[in-house]
Amino acid sequence: MSKILVAFFSATGTTEAVAKKLAKAVDGDIFEILPVVPYTVADLDWKNPNSRTSLEMKDKSSRPPIVGRVEDITKYDTLFIGFPVWWYVAPTVINSFLESYDLTDKTVIPFATSGSSDMGKTNEELLPSCPDSILKEGKRFSPDVTVEELKAWAEALTSLGE
Repeated sequence: MSKILVAFFSATGTTEAVAKKLAKAVDGDIFEILPVVPYTVADLDWKNPNSRTSLEMKDKSSRPPIVGRVEDITKYDTLFIGFPVWWYVAPTVINSFLESYDLTDKTVIPFATSGSSDMGKTNEELLPSCPDSILKEGKRFSPDVTVEELKAWAEALTSLGE
């Protein structure tokens, strides 16, 4: 039986709610990815080209520092990584998280929330941050996704159903 971690970054609480349901669905541990400097409403204003998120997302090398660490990443075989979709990719704070660990041979599965955007080029942008892992194609979920729907999705991608 594999040990599962559900790690997530949530700017407004939507991704957090889905992550908690997913952790329940897969019987996994949960870890919140927190930036050292929390995002304000002004930071999240995607219509403002000078907002923090706009500037970070324009700079592919941006790596916002994060608070804390997963105590023992070696005990996990599978990591579900959750985030809101920003500019059709994961926020760069997700790259910060992934690059903080040796994820060699671990399965990394992104999941996201968004009002309307799909996963876009998420995997293409995340792959350099976890080059020796098995990066599976992720999926966007609406906030009202059920635990049962998440479990079925996770089982299709992992050995949970065995």
